[in-house]
Amino acid sequence: MKNRNRNKWKIVCNDELWFDKDVVLQPLKNIADIDCIVAKYDVLLESIGNYDAYYASASVRTDRQVLNRAKRLKVIATPSTGTDHIDVDIAREKGITVLDLAKEFELLDTFSATAEHAWCLLLALVRRLPWAFESVKQGQWGRQRFAGRQLMGKTLGILGYGRLGRMVAEIGKGFQMNVIACDVLEFSSPGVRQVDFHTLLCQSDVLSINVHLTNETRGLFSSDAFSKMKKGMILINTSRGAIVDEYALLDALNTGHIAGAGLDVIDGEWSDNMGANPLIKYARRHDNLLITPHIGGSTVESITGAREFMARKLAEYLESLN
Repeated sequence: MKNRNRNKWKIVCNDELWFDKDVVLQPLKNIADIDCIVAKYDVLLESIGNYDAYYASASVRTDRQVLNRAKRLKVIATPSTGTDHIDVDIAREKGITVLDLAKEFELLDTFSATAEHAWCLLLALVRRLPWAFESVKQGQWGRQRFAGRQLMGKTLGILGYGRLGRMVAEIGKGFQMNVIACDVLEFSSPGVRQVDFHTLLCQSDVLSINVHLTNETRGLFSSDAFSKMKKGMILINTSRGAIVDEYALLDALNTGHIAGAGLDVIDGEWSDNMGANPLIKYARRHDNLLITPHIGGSTVESITGAREFMARKLAEYLESLN
């Protein structure tokens, strides 16, 4: 159903187009009236019923309640590879198409931001950079107190040897690490040994999670999985929070079974009270857990590239409905 007065589609956008909104949305301007709203659940819930298309923020849940109000919605476009912020099954039941970037491989191959961020987390942990910097700001100079660990000769384990897993592996080779990887598909890659999940857990000094959240991977890092890990290993997660059982992770950190964890994602990122999350509460009091607010893909290049691409993809889809 179009806006009959101007023969244009109506689009609501709550994605945070931080850099150049006019450029990003340009492909849509000739075919649609676009309303930009704040990225708040209540605002989306109140307004979604007025629109044909939704350009979605990953920071706001598009759940059954929202979709029940989206009476005229034809399509949701999210400039992300993950869609766990959208109840995709419900959307499809209602005949709403969901556009994402998961299979836009040519585009994604140009983005290295998340793989680079995995290494930011790892290096910050092994060299204790956030805590050393805080100490320096207090006028202290504790060289011995902040002694770290080197990576050369250690074993880097990678769960998921797709686009990002391969990037993480290549950086690991540069640090002269031994690289092993676990993937559901067989692969052959110089300098990388394919192993099963049990071996990955047992042999990794550092383990990087680079798989999608699915029914099979949800809660994969359970208490049982942590019990199989090397004592003193480090876990890095730039994928999705629900892949890791938070309480199992906290127990492994508290007991010292693992030396540290670097997380760019946690379960329940859409909460209005993030400070109550048990991982964040733990991180306030300990220096073996480092958390960043899902900024792995947040670089100028990846943000603008993904959003411009999705605007074009959404425009093409709407034009195909004419």
